[in-house]
Amino acid sequence: MEHAVKRGWCIAAVVALALSGCASIDGRGLVPGRSTEAEVVALMGAPVHQVASPEGGRALYFARMPEGRAVYVVAISPDGVMKSIEQRLVRSNLQYVLAGTSTMKDVRDLFGPPVGSGRMDRQARIWWEYKYEEDSLRRIVWVQFSDDGVVREVIDSTDWERNDLCTPPFA
Repeated sequence: MEHAVKRGWCIAAVVALALSGCASIDGRGLVPGRSTEAEVVALMGAPVHQVASPEGGRALYFARMPEGRAVYVVAISPDGVMKSIEQRLVRSNLQYVLAGTSTMKDVRDLFGPPVGSGRMDRQARIWWEYKYEEDSLRRIVWVQFSDDGVVREVIDSTDWERNDLCTPPFA
């Protein structure tokens, strides 16, 4: 009986793995200048966010939710053809989020929608949370905004709850 249960779990895991291969969040197989928007959506699923570009095209944002540790942005030209694909949720892009200058729109256009958000009433700030991976470590970025929608602080930290091999130095 125990062998049958283990076999059932193995079969379920293989089926789940095969089905997850049907959607490619990273756009593997798409060709800039040739793949169409319909092909992008068929491969990557429905975008979680869209932004119109000044020249008439669009930027489509794709993330695997709820954690969304990768956000791929696909630029679509006005004629519906993919121009480029880029993983935006990387540490090097944090340099573009400037306290006192960047706005909520700037951050959303860079990283897409946050995976978490809330308000800190005492500080009169709104916070957005983004999660990403770097060198196999899971990280969290909190961007804090004042009520006028301007970035006030950016905090980049290790996600201690999600790094099984790590423990916080204060534990």
